Amino acid sequence: MGACFSDTGGGRQSVGVANEQKHSEGDAFEAVNALHGTRGLASQIELSVSASKLRDRDVLSKSDPMLVLFLKRKDGTFEEIGRTEVCLNSLSPKWITKLLVLYSFEDVQVLLFKIYDIDTNFKGVPTKKIPLQQQQFLGQVECVLSQIVTTPGQSVTRALQPSKEQELDAAGMPELGSLTVRAEEVVHSKSIVEIRVNCLELDNKDLFSKSDPYLSISKRNEDGSYTPVYKTEVKKNSLNPIWKPIKITLQQLCNGDMDCPLKFECLNFNASGRHDLIGALQTSLTGIQKLQREDVLNLEQQSSGRSAIKVGGKIQFQLCNISVRPSFLDYIFSGFELSFFVAVDFTASNGVPSQRDSLHYVDPVGRLNAYQSAICAVGEVLEYYDTDKRFSVWGFGGRSSPQEPVSHCFNLSEHAEEVLGVAGILEAYSQGIHRVRLAGPTIFGPVIEKASSIAKQAKELEQQKYFVLLIITDGVITDLQESINALVIASGFPLSVLIVGVGGADFTEMEHLDADRGRLQTSNRSRAAVRDIVQFVPLRNATGAVSISHMLLAELPSQFLEYMALSNLLPT
Repeated sequence: MGACFSDTGGGRQSVGVANEQKHSEGDAFEAVNALHGTRGLASQIELSVSASKLRDRDVLSKSDPMLVLFLKRKDGTFEEIGRTEVCLNSLSPKWITKLLVLYSFEDVQVLLFKIYDIDTNFKGVPTKKIPLQQQQFLGQVECVLSQIVTTPGQSVTRALQPSKEQELDAAGMPELGSLTVRAEEVVHSKSIVEIRVNCLELDNKDLFSKSDPYLSISKRNEDGSYTPVYKTEVKKNSLNPIWKPIKITLQQLCNGDMDCPLKFECLNFNASGRHDLIGALQTSLTGIQKLQREDVLNLEQQSSGRSAIKVGGKIQFQLCNISVRPSFLDYIFSGFELSFFVAVDFTASNGVPSQRDSLHYVDPVGRLNAYQSAICAVGEVLEYYDTDKRFSVWGFGGRSSPQEPVSHCFNLSEHAEEVLGVAGILEAYSQGIHRVRLAGPTIFGPVIEKASSIAKQAKELEQQKYFVLLIITDGVITDLQESINALVIASGFPLSVLIVGVGGADFTEMEHLDADRGRLQTSNRSRAAVRDIVQFVPLRNATGAVSISHMLLAELPSQFLEYMALSNLLPT
């Protein structure tokens, strides 16, 4: 269960800052949920910008425009992330400077483009040092990065808008012109680094068993500090661990710099979050590639209170390969879409919807319940990747009247098979709460089979679609093997299944659906899943820096790419 980050600070929080010998208390939960060798998608995007028909604010010449790019933080404020050069005497500038943004699939990244007419008194001043408050504002555009990358040609044109301070006078204000933004993925984001590594003769840090080691990889920043970029899975009770192959983009690992210093730390995992450092090694991709398979290097750490260096074990690099493969964005750029299904649990264990302690209770003041929160978290990310934004909404475990049998897959929308956008999903859910009688038990098989049949048909018709089924449930699944059988079949189709557990139930059984523990098999073991398509997350675990959308969606791009590779499908 990976976690993606869109900036250095977010990266530190999402993977846990690893120091020489001390690790953050809050690292334990993230380690349990993210140490499976998969990182979320973080791809560097290069934005080219131009404008036309800008207002002329100069008297004796034309405006001298400069563009400034801001990214919206989670607290609602905007952080500046880049500036173009100043174009002298131009009302239709085409700026040469490219603006770099780290695209995060799991996030709704709101960008704000502002254009200023730069006063001639600042001629020759580096653009980063130009005080914006002393310049004339020409207009702004706000849009979501996902809108740009999913638009045909990856280019959008928007009319410039006044600032909020100018909106009161906007009625009599002339048109401000337009802005065009074009996105292109940086090549380093498509280069995949595969490293196969193991350790030998590790120090034992546990008293009654062997160490539970994992590797943390960090890259060095310009100021000399280190930012974690990858963690392997934890190997239980092993002093000679062999981890799954590490696969990460060249951009994420080292910003495309083969000589960037990398720190490999081997740590003993503890549930308390205080992971013991077994040993560390500093090297680079160039250094790793120079090693032979037989070469064994020492993992070292400084002895406590002494200057002596202690050897905590050995590390061996079996493989370091760099290849360029089609990226997730290559497929999106060529027209592939993500279609969205939602299945909502209407079993009686949710509680009577009219009562405040019910998981289906809709607060009249607008506070979202657990189901609404999960729908918004996932839907607000995925809706940009479907051109018509028409989604299916199903319920399971309920009945439409006392006389009707319990249904484990029924349409929540009374008037259409599909609804429009996230707002339509929420409306269908709200209607369903008043219309559907809660019953039970908790059965997933029928909704998985329905989503699978739709994905199968799309595959047979060679449609450029990949489907995502979101199941939200409060209970313990009662058809575990039947659901596993359905997932094994579905693994061969363009489908991923996201499961959110809401409420305080024991979801231990649900973990069996997530193939992080091994490939799913049918009840008679005659067939195994061809790939992992499930991600399960209890909503109560999504706290602090790691949001529910990050935890659910981090593996989706890799599942998408694995399906494309298995199906021999290439972007057009």
